This record gives sequence, structure tokens and C-alpha cells, in this order.
Amino acid sequence: MKKISNMLKFNLKTLISFELLYKLITVIIFVPLFLSIFSLITKISGYNYLTLENIFSFLTNPLVLILILLLLIVITFYSFIEISTIIVILDSSYQKKKINIKTALFIAVKKSLRVFNRKNILLPFLIVFLIPFLNIGVSSGFISTLSVPEFILDFISANKVLSIIYVIFLILLTILLFKWLYSIHYFVLENCNFKEARKKSIVLSKGNKFKDFIYLIISEIIIMIIYVLFIFVSIFLIILLYKIFGKNILGNLSITLIWLLIAISFIVITLLSTPISYAIMSVLFYKHKESKNEKIVHLDIKEKITKKENKIFSILKTIIIVLVICSSCLFTYSILNGKYNLNIEYVRTMEVTAHRGASVMYPENTMSAFVGAKKLNSDWIELDVQQTKDKMLVVMHDSNLKRTTGVNKNTWDVTYDEIRKLDAGSFFSSEFKDEKIPSLEEVIEFAKNNNIKLNIELKPTGHEVDFEKSVVELVNKYDFASNCVVTSQAYEVLENVKKYDKNIKTVYVMSLAYGDITSLKDADSFSIEASSVTKTLVNKVHNSGKELYAWTVNTKESITDMINMNVDNIITDNITLAKEMIYESKTSNLIQEYINFIQNLFK
Repeated sequence: MKKISNMLKFNLKTLISFELLYKLITVIIFVPLFLSIFSLITKISGYNYLTLENIFSFLTNPLVLILILLLLIVITFYSFIEISTIIVILDSSYQKKKINIKTALFIAVKKSLRVFNRKNILLPFLIVFLIPFLNIGVSSGFISTLSVPEFILDFISANKVLSIIYVIFLILLTILLFKWLYSIHYFVLENCNFKEARKKSIVLSKGNKFKDFIYLIISEIIIMIIYVLFIFVSIFLIILLYKIFGKNILGNLSITLIWLLIAISFIVITLLSTPISYAIMSVLFYKHKESKNEKIVHLDIKEKITKKENKIFSILKTIIIVLVICSSCLFTYSILNGKYNLNIEYVRTMEVTAHRGASVMYPENTMSAFVGAKKLNSDWIELDVQQTKDKMLVVMHDSNLKRTTGVNKNTWDVTYDEIRKLDAGSFFSSEFKDEKIPSLEEVIEFAKNNNIKLNIELKPTGHEVDFEKSVVELVNKYDFASNCVVTSQAYEVLENVKKYDKNIKTVYVMSLAYGDITSLKDADSFSIEASSVTKTLVNKVHNSGKELYAWTVNTKESITDMINMNVDNIITDNITLAKEMIYESKTSNLIQEYINFIQNLFK
């Protein structure tokens, strides 16, 4: 820890200044630029929007593959500039030499340009995929938020075989990563190509992989614990000062200063998160080289930059300034033309939907679960609809009955009378033995009598007859159109619903949402998997006059994110938690809003 601390402190000002500059430029210029390039790729290939329904055909388009590969190489180059600069600064610290941002950047850019060499073709795999996938905190800040989408993880966790395969896959990737862990240091410090760097890293990490993994994890945990303790002490001081001084000027001033200190410390920790990880790796790198009697090669840090390099730096600085000004002007122009709305949005009542009923406490998609959702004051109930052999509409998520009833038959192979004889409760608990699979009509009657709204998701299998027509007729039979939405992951279903009745509200259920989804005219609103929801997307949907539902949101962190992004409806298994957190969010908390702003800025 002492070596890590000394390495960070020696050029601390340069490290923090660089990270601040890099993150600001990333947020202001490069994130919008890369997103614009990706949007251009989708438009060139003829896609205005991307969902799970068209993502496969999009990714199998040869032109798309070539363009995305080129974009990934550029992203790797940009991300590698950050990693290279940090390693250059840390190597200077190890040599006890001071270095400024200009010198560090020039060396790093020269090193990073080698990303475009065909011999380093696997470098993007390490930088863009492997490190972020394992999420161990040593990736570039630009790509550190990449992760496996939540809906995919939910699908894997629901299947034991897939869960085992996933764990084995993670273990293998971790082993591979720690074999390659020092390849970036070799690549930057010793000018090896990536193939040579990998070979040297494998030799260096031999016998040290497990210890290195423990060092990395423990070091980061210790740093986090120190920061958390600092926060707790600060909060304790705030409470103490409040009790001593009350709400007078002196008390408010003291509390404000402490909050300011917390905010500053958070910014510093955020800026140092990537450098800390690479400081740990650098210390281990030098230590292993010494123990194996391997020559330590250091960078030649120039005291002065040549006139030519100074001129190049001035040109780059001018380009960045021009880009920042252009981005600001473009943003202002967009606001004036109504593309962005900085005003506080009109008041929206955020509602809570019980996912398959109160499915944590009762067997899913049963009357017990729906009654339980009502008891927990859920605003909506989400349920799934299938069609039986005799064209009856039943509430069932899976097309096969085995998981919830133990009978290995498909819904389209059995009649309604056969389905009513099945036990849909024992799989959950013996307490619910003989719980029946309800019909959609039965649930609509219950909802109408109990003043609760329904999110009716249609799950077509290809065996249905007049599926959408039957649902529309049933909704209209009970005059229930104003108290429900009909949803589906198949856009064609929504088109058919609108064909039969334009007044019934439709919602497009999407695991992936990118591009101009608001142009889908037969979708009145959108239900999007939580990990795909962004503030920009929420604003875009709201500005089009539509609503955005988020699914399936179960943790405090994810519920908080959805509240902060102002989604319209949270679909959850944890009804009580969601209701409580929405209620708490209605109390204004300027401090929390400020912290959220800082977090979002440096995410």
C-alpha cells in the first residue's frame, strides 16, 4: 500500500488534471461523437431503430460489421490513450521524475497509435470486451460502464445449466485476463507488439495469478472502505453540528462546508479510480520483474518537447476548443429548436406495476398473486396471456406448462378444461396447492371490481387463431380499455391490436432500445428493460408525448436510477420497496440531487 501511495502522490497533480481533462472531453465531445457515428451506421444500413426483433439482421449485415469493427478500433484507440497516459505518469513516478500532461500525452498517443497495427488485432478484445465484462475496475473510464445487460443475466440465473456454464465462462475469462494482465504494461513500456506482450505477461504472471487477483480486489476494497468511513464520519459531523447549532447561519455554514468536502472527495476518488487500479498493477508488475530477475525497462521521459511537437499540441488544443464551442453551439441550437427541453417536465405520477402479480410472495400469474398485489397497493398488475387449443385466453408466462405445473405440454396442445385441472401453485409452495391458472376474463373482472389497472402482455407462439382480436373483444366487453394497456415484444401484435381498435393503448416491450423508437406509430408507449433505459431515451419518449415503463426493477439502486430518470412506470417484483422509494423521492433533497449530478458527470 505504501508503494502504491507513493506512486500516486509523486505526480498526483498531473494524474488528477489529466483524468479531469479526459473525462470532460469524453462527456462533451467523444461520447456524442461516437453515438453520432453509430447512429450514422444504423441509418446507412437502413435501420431507424434497433430492437431485439431486428438486431440479428442488423449485426449480420456485412457493411454493418465492417463499420462497427472500424468504430471499435477507434474506440479502443481513444480508450487506450487514457490507459497509456496513466501508465506513463506512473512509470515516471517510479523513476522519481516529474512529468506534465503535455509530455505524458505525447508519449501515450504515440504508443496508442500502434493499436492500428494488424499485429495488435486482439488488443480491442482486451480493452473493449474482456476487462469491462469482468468489471474489475482496471478499464478506461470511457468503457468502464459496459456490462452484461440485466435481462440476459436474469435469463441465465433462471436456468441452472446456463448459470453453471456462465460461472465456468467467467472463471475461464478471469484466468485469461490475469494471464494477459501485464500485457498492456509490456505494450506501452517496452514497445512489444500485443502478441509478444501477451507471451511475456503469461510468463510474468506464472505462479502469481491468484495472488494478483487477491491483491487487486483487497486493495480496491480497502480504498472503498476508507472512503465509506470518511462519508460516515462526515454525516456524523453533520448530525452533530445540526444538534449543536440548529438551523442558524453558523450551523448551515458548517454543514455546507462538510457537504462540499464530501463532494470534492468524491470527485477526487472518481478521478483516481482508474489510476489507483493501474498503480496496483504497476507495483505488482515491477515486483514480479524484480523477483524473476527480469530487466525493468523504463520510458525515456523528455524534459522538453520539440518545437514540432509543441506545434502539434497547439493544433490539437485548438481543435478540441473548436469542437467544444461547436458542441455547445449545437446543443444551444437544439434547445432553441425544441429538440431538448431543459424545463422541469410536467408532473408525472410514477406508478408501480406488480410483475406477474405479487410473484415474490405468491405463485406467479395466479389469482393469489393478483389479490396480493392489490393488498400491497400496486397501481398495476402485469400478466402474460397465451391461447389454448380451444382458443381460450389464459394467464400464463411460459408456452410450456412444465415449470409451473409439472406437466410437459404446450398451451396450444391443451384445452381450457384441461388447463383448469392443473396445479399451478405447488411449484411455489405447498401452501398454494391446487391454485389454478386463471383465464384473462377472470382477471379483468377482478381488476374492474378492485379498481386496479392491467398490463396485458400477449405472448404469441404462432399457433394462435384471432389472438389479438379475441383480446380486444374481451377488453371491450368489460369496457376496460381505459384501465389497461396491451403489450407485446412482437410489434406485429401491436399493429393488429390497433387494426381492431385504435382506442386501446399499446406498449412495445423491448429488451434493447436504440434509435428513433418513437417513430413506431402503433406503439403508444414503451416498456424497456431497465439496463437499456437512459435519461436521454426517457426525455425523447416524453417529448414525443409517450410514456416509458421500466422492467424488471427490483433493487434499491435500480429503483433509484429509474426514479432519477423520471420513468412513468416501474415494473417490479418488490412492490413495497418501489412504493416506499417513490414516496420518499417526492421529498426534495437538494444535496442528493447535487451528488447525483456529480455521479452522472463522472460515470
